[in-house]
Amino acid sequence: MIKAAQLGSPEAAGAVLIVDDDPVSLRLLTNAVEALGNMRVRPFGRAADLLDALLLEGADLIITDIQMPEMDGFALIEACQAAGYIPPIPIIVVTASTEREVRRRALQAGAADVISKPLDAEEIRARTCNLVTLVRAQRALVDRSAWLAEEVRHATAEVATRERETIIRLSRAAEHRDWETGQHILRIAEYVRLMMAHLDLPAAVQEEIYLAAPLHDVGKIGIPDYVLRKPDRLDPEEFTLMQSHTVIGYEILNGSQSHLLQVGAEIALSHHERFDGRGYPKGLAGEAIPLAGRLVAVADVFDALISRRPYKSAWTHADARTNIADGSGKQFDPDCVKAFFAVWDEVTAVAKRLSDDAPTRTGATPPERGR
Repeated sequence: MIKAAQLGSPEAAGAVLIVDDDPVSLRLLTNAVEALGNMRVRPFGRAADLLDALLLEGADLIITDIQMPEMDGFALIEACQAAGYIPPIPIIVVTASTEREVRRRALQAGAADVISKPLDAEEIRARTCNLVTLVRAQRALVDRSAWLAEEVRHATAEVATRERETIIRLSRAAEHRDWETGQHILRIAEYVRLMMAHLDLPAAVQEEIYLAAPLHDVGKIGIPDYVLRKPDRLDPEEFTLMQSHTVIGYEILNGSQSHLLQVGAEIALSHHERFDGRGYPKGLAGEAIPLAGRLVAVADVFDALISRRPYKSAWTHADARTNIADGSGKQFDPDCVKAFFAVWDEVTAVAKRLSDDAPTRTGATPPERGR
């Protein structure tokens, strides 16, 4: 005899829907399943009524007679398939036919099992128990898969958070040695984010460049203080030394297993290249310069111009805009400049929101300090 304990809790077992136009068979099927003790059984005399209940309540198992008026068992299986209930909900087909073809057709249609009439209560319980156990196992697998997926999502989010923190801390380590502030790296990232949104880049590309942009000057960690913090214009030898921060930054970040740090290495190396090929360190031109480097180049120069440093006063936004416009096609990628100006109001709002509260002046000459 199959015991109720073999099926577990009523909540886990769920509901069994049974349909048979023969009241005697329907009662026998219902009593047999109810005898398991933990199943919520709903009997129906018409297949259409079962479908209505299935739509409203769902089920964990369906037991259906084959030969019924209006809608027979095959039509019921077809309707369940069309509604997407099969295969998640198994169906047991009950038939008085002894023909193998009927049984084969039922199984091919999507039935999980076939019970022959005359009905045997013990067989009904055994087959019901087997299928409910299978449904529960499948449900547990789905639940575990969902749990694992959630765990992976949490783990991935933690890794991403640590990567972002590493990027910010690396960036700020360089800026603690320079005249720049933590606000500078935040402004650069925000300017770049605004430009990329206008360029309609894929979301994943926007995210990685946005997060890696603060690493553009990490190589300044390797520049001597007498050059990095010099309050006057750099001489040619010092300027050459300052330029090496691009290569130093690349060497610090390159080879990391982190994709974000790889993007950061690309930005560090390329953000001082010029669109006309007269930049450094490689003298790349046009689209040979990585897009991330071209974007950061515009953002970095603009922010350097509007920021006060010991060797220069802050420019007005208008003067800085003119400088960027004059450099389009020469120092800067024209498409990046267009994107920058297309979001100009947002750019200036970021500059004010994350301002270092510097005074401004007009009519200055761009500083040549490896910016």
